[in-house]
Amino acid sequence: MTAHAGQVDRVAALLRTNAEGLIGQWVDAVAALLRGRATRTELESDFRELFDLLLPVAGRDGQDVSGPEFGGVRTFLEEYSRARVRGGFTPSETASSIFSLKREVFALVENDDDADLFRQVLAFSGLLDALGLWTFEAFSRAREEIIREQSEQLLELTTPVVKIWEGVLAVPLVGTLDSARTQVVMEKLLEMLVKTGSEHAIIDITGVFAVDTQVAQHLLKTVVAARLMGAECIVSGIRPQIAQTIVALGIEFGDIMTKASLADALRYALRHEGVDVVSSGVA
Repeated sequence: MTAHAGQVDRVAALLRTNAEGLIGQWVDAVAALLRGRATRTELESDFRELFDLLLPVAGRDGQDVSGPEFGGVRTFLEEYSRARVRGGFTPSETASSIFSLKREVFALVENDDDADLFRQVLAFSGLLDALGLWTFEAFSRAREEIIREQSEQLLELTTPVVKIWEGVLAVPLVGTLDSARTQVVMEKLLEMLVKTGSEHAIIDITGVFAVDTQVAQHLLKTVVAARLMGAECIVSGIRPQIAQTIVALGIEFGDIMTKASLADALRYALRHEGVDVVSSGVA
């Protein structure tokens, strides 16, 4: 047996022999840290799984945890970090859950005169430090990914394409338009044109307060793409301020149909669909 193997066995044996007490004290420490925001049952389930994953690597060098032997631990910590992000925990609280095991392990050997065992426990502490830092990074990655997913979902919700009449679609836009959002508008509109076979689409920007050159260009590209699919786009609701901006920027809408309001645009589209719009007089 190599010295390294003996180190692994000795540290793992210490952890395995004291497993129940260590896990219980670990749960107590983290439960106090989180102040009831996670139940003891949840913490115990998570920590037992992590504890079992740590046993085979207990004596490994903690300077590099990217090796294949740490694959199971890394996978667990990725999932653990993602769950903590969704649960509203901070990165410090999440990483501290890993660091908290160190104190409980040190307590086991604080009165032990075996210097070699203490050095091995110290090495295990270094491993936990590395895994705690890796957890911090995993938390940050998970949070960025979730924010990105939520932003994409929000874009989907704020760019509805609705069928308001047979052959007529409408895209009511509200708020700030940027390149990402106008790209989503284009994609969703073209998908609905294919799905419904509509020949008219109204892009209403009554609720849009500012348009820059990039956004205007994206809108123009959307209109051109719709034309290539045999549909006509009508842009409605251009505010005076936006009209002045478009003129100042030198953006040409060419022969694109524009209307002052959504109602005017709808009336125009319906007439071209063969529907007569008649005002009902009040006696």
